Amino acid sequence: MSQLVYKNIHVIPGSITEPQGFYAAGDYIGIKKKKKDLSLIMSEVPATAAGVFTQNLVKASCVLWNQKNITNKISGIVVNSGVANACTGELGAKNNELMAQTFAECLNVDKNSVLTASTGVIGNHLPMDTLTAGIKTVYKSLDNTQEAAKKAAKGIMTTDTFPKQVAIETQIGGVKVKFGGITKGSGMIHPNMATMLAFITTDADISRELLQKALSESVDDTFNMISVDGDTSTNDMVIVLANGKAGNTPIDVEDKEYDKFKTALHYINTNLAKQIIMDGEGVTRFLEVTVKRAATKQDAKKIAKSIITSNLVKTALFGADANWGRIICAAGYSGAKFDPEKTCIEFSSNSGAIIPFVSGEPVPFDEDKALKVLKEKEIKILFTLEDGKEEATAWGCDLSYDYVKINGEYRT
Repeated sequence: MSQLVYKNIHVIPGSITEPQGFYAAGDYIGIKKKKKDLSLIMSEVPATAAGVFTQNLVKASCVLWNQKNITNKISGIVVNSGVANACTGELGAKNNELMAQTFAECLNVDKNSVLTASTGVIGNHLPMDTLTAGIKTVYKSLDNTQEAAKKAAKGIMTTDTFPKQVAIETQIGGVKVKFGGITKGSGMIHPNMATMLAFITTDADISRELLQKALSESVDDTFNMISVDGDTSTNDMVIVLANGKAGNTPIDVEDKEYDKFKTALHYINTNLAKQIIMDGEGVTRFLEVTVKRAATKQDAKKIAKSIITSNLVKTALFGADANWGRIICAAGYSGAKFDPEKTCIEFSSNSGAIIPFVSGEPVPFDEDKALKVLKEKEIKILFTLEDGKEEATAWGCDLSYDYVKINGEYRT
């Protein structure tokens, strides 16, 4: 899916309230010291849902609750930030259920039609008096405005420095269909889901089976291809709600209309995933690594992921050092099969490009030009093989002094 061409997709202002029938809210209720810490999402008609969840063996109560209920028709999502409610035992599970039940009572629906999410410090119990009272209060401010959506985007943030959101519209079956998404994530970000939450809404009508298929395949090429620091969290999830309000002919077979849906969803996921990396903790440079001409897609992915997660590559990037040896080294221990003697490496940015390694041989390059290229905010590395026709792209960032400072002081 990395080679998709995004035809007839138009970015529009807003996010999760742009599709018909969706409402949102976000506010400060007292879980954190002063920033917004509760977000609500509602569909005015029960929505088809799909989800992808953390691959960490240790899963927070919200993940377990959602895995049990994701096949139900969903009316709402309630999210708190500040407390992860992970590793909190039986009480944590009961508190999560009460969180869902409280929002369900506000919506006058069954608790099993409400999904939950939490993000924050692991091992702390939710302040339930504060949380339940907050849900009942914030529920009253649910709205379908762009401002309401932005407040919801802010309510799921932890160490993020800006709200991450996007909305698009496209044509499916001759009908205008909209998608909106919000996400959070800044640190503890690594392939196979990280400490990130993403919530996507669409007014398309699609079967649950195909919604889940489209999401799972897209996540594998987007959220699972980013890394800030190599840590995979306990609470991660991507949830999509599709309420059918656009009125398109229901998508229940893998035809051209399904392909249009999948492409639109993939655009949303790619955009949100890249925003997470742009806001990585202490990030000074954004890195895009593309591996081309690999024998298999899996080999291309392994190499791209290995490069973006290498601490030596990340620190070289922070120092604007064109240390290509660290890149070929990271590719070599990735577990992928390739011929190093037929490998080329290129660095590029808005300031130009340098090619320090061609067909397994070092090539002299201008160090001053290299410094200029790597001083830019956005850097691309092209890693070209001669083993096949497959390719993959991964996104990462540098590793700075500020990352250590932020995470050294996280609880305090």
